[in-house]
Amino acid sequence: MSDLFPTYAKFPIEIVEGRGTVVKDANGKEYLDFTSGIAVCNLGHCHETVLAAVQKQLGQIWHTSNLFESSIQEQVATKLTADADRVVFFCNSGAEANEAALKLAKKHTGCDEIITFQQSFHGRTIATMTATGQGKIHDGFGALLPGFTYLPYNDLEALENTISAKTAAVMLEVIQGEGGVLPATTAFLVGASELCQKHGALLIIDEVQTGIGRTGKRFAFEHAGIEPDIFTLAKGLGNGLPVGAMVGKSELAATFGPGVHGSTFGGNKIAMAAADAVIDIVFDEAFLVDVTEKGAYFQQLLTEKVAANVVEIRGEGLMLGIALESEAGEVVKALQELGLLTLTAGPNVLRILPPLTVTKEELKCAANLIESVLIKQEVGMK
Repeated sequence: MSDLFPTYAKFPIEIVEGRGTVVKDANGKEYLDFTSGIAVCNLGHCHETVLAAVQKQLGQIWHTSNLFESSIQEQVATKLTADADRVVFFCNSGAEANEAALKLAKKHTGCDEIITFQQSFHGRTIATMTATGQGKIHDGFGALLPGFTYLPYNDLEALENTISAKTAAVMLEVIQGEGGVLPATTAFLVGASELCQKHGALLIIDEVQTGIGRTGKRFAFEHAGIEPDIFTLAKGLGNGLPVGAMVGKSELAATFGPGVHGSTFGGNKIAMAAADAVIDIVFDEAFLVDVTEKGAYFQQLLTEKVAANVVEIRGEGLMLGIALESEAGEVVKALQELGLLTLTAGPNVLRILPPLTVTKEELKCAANLIESVLIKQEVGMK
């Protein structure tokens, strides 16, 4: 019997080694990792530049209290905000970043009402669990926080009929990851931004899974040309080191003054060293163009090989979902046997999140393996 709480339904595989896209389990079997630790290792496993930055910092100092100055925090914040008039709060995870965003929105506006969307996922703290628009995440926890409303995703009319001067924030994902790899339409994102401005509500965009180059842009909201009041990051920001960030417009800074919010380990030196190296690589325009091209190439391969036999292929960049008529979990197991690691997003969606450094040869190999399972075994048939 394990001494761990059984909070995860684990695959019977222990990954013990990895380089780039290839990982090895405890029995020596190799796999192509198209999970990236759920969009965490965007630069692949043990990326040499990130590894060198972390090793250098390990030899200097690991942690100081946030009561002291931190030039590396300032450096990473400057790179995240670029030329935009924004400020950053560092924490340790996506849930913490979203928790901070919700607190900031309520305190800044003086309002209690938060609008989120059905099928969304924002974390598992009490506040972020409440923000999540999935009943299965709420079940068994009794009364949740008041003031949250869940609307149909991509339904601008529903948002227009609900938002008011009492709304503190509208919180959404550009692509709902856990909800099934469901992209928002540009019209919905632009409309939501305009409605927030009209009613004095803050627009919070959860970029925990979609940010840091995953969709071919630094942040996924850039595809729609909008400017959220707050957006949140984690996962790919540290390439495996725990780090999260809440980024907000500078006008919000005074609301989070000394003593209002904090995090003991947030922005620690090791995590910042990793994030600093990640940003330098991912925010390079040529790198992002390459992600876009590889994403289009992979989607085309999948379309040619399996589109006629599945419900839908959707997503952006290297964040893709294949909607099936059957249980996606069975496909995941079959692909594991063939040496390809993938995920589900809900019961019927195969979720594919390769490292952004994946090669076209690896993408082609993965597409062939997916085809062999979906077509030959006919588990994805309409």
